[in-house]
Amino acid sequence: MKALQTATALLILSINLTAQPKEADYYPIMDIPLPEGENIEVSGIDVLPDNRIAISSRRGDIWIADGAYSATSDNPPTWSLFARGLHEVLGIAWKDGWLYLTQRPEVSRIKDSDGDGRADIFETLGDGWGINGDYHEYAFGTRHDKEGNIWVVLCLTGSGGADDKSPFRGWCMRVTPDGQTIPTAYGIRSPGGIGFNHHGDVFYCDNQGLWNGSSSLKHLAKGSFQGNPTGNKYFALTDVLGPKPPEPKSGSRIETERKTVPDLVPPPIVLPHGKMGNSPAGIECDETAGKFGPFTNQLFVSEQTHSKVHRVFLEKVNGYYQGAAFPFLKGFGSGNIVARFSGNGTMFTGGTNRGWGSHGKKPFSLQRVNWTGKVPFEIHEMRSRHNGFELTFTHPADPKTLTDPTKYHMEAYTYIYQRGYGSPVVDKTSPKVTKAIAGTDGKSVRLVVEGLVKGHVHELHTPAIRRKDTEDPILHPVAYYTLNEIPAKD
Repeated sequence: MKALQTATALLILSINLTAQPKEADYYPIMDIPLPEGENIEVSGIDVLPDNRIAISSRRGDIWIADGAYSATSDNPPTWSLFARGLHEVLGIAWKDGWLYLTQRPEVSRIKDSDGDGRADIFETLGDGWGINGDYHEYAFGTRHDKEGNIWVVLCLTGSGGADDKSPFRGWCMRVTPDGQTIPTAYGIRSPGGIGFNHHGDVFYCDNQGLWNGSSSLKHLAKGSFQGNPTGNKYFALTDVLGPKPPEPKSGSRIETERKTVPDLVPPPIVLPHGKMGNSPAGIECDETAGKFGPFTNQLFVSEQTHSKVHRVFLEKVNGYYQGAAFPFLKGFGSGNIVARFSGNGTMFTGGTNRGWGSHGKKPFSLQRVNWTGKVPFEIHEMRSRHNGFELTFTHPADPKTLTDPTKYHMEAYTYIYQRGYGSPVVDKTSPKVTKAIAGTDGKSVRLVVEGLVKGHVHELHTPAIRRKDTEDPILHPVAYYTLNEIPAKD
């Protein structure tokens, strides 16, 4: 009898474990076969007319695929080589019959004028910065903004230096439709990707390192300082942004230095090192109008080292962006550096692990993610309030768990703002949720928090919250909110 009871208990445990929701129930990852025998480290993706996609490679190739939306290992897409011999393309954009490419030395545009499927016109559009062959002199570019500009973020030489032979390293430049290169923002260290939100504002991801305690998603406002003063020497080459600004004090905190460095824009999203990954990369906004699920107008951030995609909710408080980062999807084949949505709700992703390493063990990958139509139980939004936070969920939550303040655990911390590499977590505190007040819709809760700290990441854990009726846990029960500003009393 005892053996029977044990077997029954194990069976029940097995059923319960298999019944737990999984990411793949909602967003399965599918491989897209690449051209056989080619080394294509996917570094850029754009959607073309007629259900085709174009991809760029770190190795300088441009390929076009027909059939990528339905491709499987047994039904590969049809690939055609469009161009070869370019210089590490880390941005690709289709417009008016041209492919615009952000290469290390320039923004170019290429075209097939005779209809044979290969580019035969190659034009330099803008090249107002320098390179000298250093491994880290990456240049990441956007698609076109509302004015037709392409924004480019330039890595420092060696990821930490500003060489006289390579002007404007560590800067953001705009390349206009008529070919001007305009210095736009400064203070960049080592970018991993760049993109827009649904308002057309520009963001990039900077990696942990000098003057960057943890990797972050940052807002590229015109004239803004992103935190690393190494490239400030290039103010001697331009008066577009005014005189050279004051430099921050090493060993301080960003919240402190904001008071004395006027252009310093605090990172809207700090991605805690090791917890959310090590190398955030491309940024893509869900503007599919619900075809990818319930996260319309939120950002999706590729993570290279951990082979993941994160989800980001942003809001603006007192004129500054801030918000929460959530885990979203893991298990990609290589190190994700780019994602691109198509109009039908498909997310295409691409990556590489050469020189960087990644949890995904393939040397490179091209994959797609489609929503199954099932809505996961998730924290949908996390908004700041004068005395805490307000959470909304994708489904109604169980009232008993929702309104119990002991079901929420929070800690807050920041990083040293210093010229040295990275930072440990510092100034750690334990804010306490004292009240949890449910909204009338059952899909929201107001958390009253004692001990909010301006300038800190507020890490919230909600493992005990359950979905109403099904009792499912939250699929990703953790959020990281970067509290740059505390709103006025509402």
